[in-house]
Amino acid sequence: MFKPTDLFDLSQTEHATLFDGCEYAWDALKQLTDYLQVHLKPALNNRCEGVAFIGKNVFIGAGTVVEDGVMIKGPAIVGRNCQIRHNAYLRENVIIGDGCVVGNSCELKQAVLFNGCQMPHFNYVGDSILGHQAHLGAGVILSNVKSLPGNVTVEMNGQPFDTGLRKLGALLGDRAEIGCNTVLNPGSIIGRGAVVYPSINWRGSLPANTIAKNKASSEVVMQWARKS
Repeated sequence: MFKPTDLFDLSQTEHATLFDGCEYAWDALKQLTDYLQVHLKPALNNRCEGVAFIGKNVFIGAGTVVEDGVMIKGPAIVGRNCQIRHNAYLRENVIIGDGCVVGNSCELKQAVLFNGCQMPHFNYVGDSILGHQAHLGAGVILSNVKSLPGNVTVEMNGQPFDTGLRKLGALLGDRAEIGCNTVLNPGSIIGRGAVVYPSINWRGSLPANTIAKNKASSEVVMQWARKS
C-alpha cells in the first residue's frame, strides 16, 4: 500500500508528474521543491475577502476565495474554486488541488492536497499528502517530526523501513476520513476509504476501507434532577 497508485487516483490532480519515478508515495515530497521551481507560474486569479498576504511566488486559480487574515508565503500553487478561510497559513512548498477547503487557523507546509480535500478547522498538515476527497475533522494534527533523532520509518514486511526523510507526516489515501482531535504520528499511512475515529493517537499503517476505533467508554456515576 505504499506505491502512489495504491493510495491516490492520479487523475485527481493536475500535478501527477510529481509522482513520476516514485517507488513509494512519500518520495514525491522529496521532489516537491524542485517541481515547484519548474512548474510554478505566479498569477493571482482569486477573489479576496478582506486583507490577505500573498507572496510573489504564488499561483491561485479562478474561482478561489481567499479570506481576511490569510498568509500564503509561497512557493505555492492553489487550484480553482477553493476556499482559503480566515487566518489560514500556507508556508513553503504547498500544492492545493481544485475544490479544496483550507479552514480557519489551519497551517500547511511541504504538502500536497489532491482535488476535493477538506481540512476545515484548526488543522496542521506538514510534509504530507492528502488524496482525493480526504477529510480532516476539527483539530486533527499530522505530526511530521520524530521526538528522537533519525529519519521517519514505516513498517514494511514487519521491519522498520527508512523513508529517507527526517520529516514525514502522513499519507492519506483517497476519501480517507480522520476524526476530530486525532493525532497521526510521523509516517502514518491511511489507506483509501479508511476511517480513523475521533481523538485517537494513531501510529502506523491502516489498510483501505477499514476503521480504527478507540475503546474509550462513558460512565454515568450519579443521577441528578434539575430544579424547576
